Amino acid sequence: MPKEIRKQRVEELLKFVELWDKRNVLVKYFSGGMKRRLEIARGLLHHPKIIFLDEPTLGLDPQTRKHIWDYIQDLNKKENLTIFFTTHYIEEAERFSNFVSIIDQGKIVISGSPSEIKEKAKAQTLEEAFIHFTGHEIRDGLADSLEKMRNHFKRHHR
Repeated sequence: MPKEIRKQRVEELLKFVELWDKRNVLVKYFSGGMKRRLEIARGLLHHPKIIFLDEPTLGLDPQTRKHIWDYIQDLNKKENLTIFFTTHYIEEAERFSNFVSIIDQGKIVISGSPSEIKEKAKAQTLEEAFIHFTGHEIRDGLADSLEKMRNHFKRHHR
């Protein structure tokens, strides 16, 4: 990306995520919400057609979560951007998604609009539908492959 276009886009995006006034502050001093907003801005630098967000509001307070979702919805409209995201906050999937896939033990068990999934489960909420399709039992927290790899790396590279 040419330098002038890059500078213009950086300014535009930092203003969009309300971080322009913090442009000279080191990221290590940013709050969790500020870091998430910066990550979103970085992902948009090259005008992608689709953006993937992994747990974009994980660990954020309700005010910051709302702020992040306001940004994401605004991006969807202003940038004509497809947003693909993962979340454990089922109410977020129900509220902000046009299409949902419920994944259980690494397999997609059902996909469709939130209303279609609720209808098939005869549920009032997407969370009720999620439990309908995945079961009521609490899962053992066995480490997945990525977590096993991280643990191995920690043990052998201290």
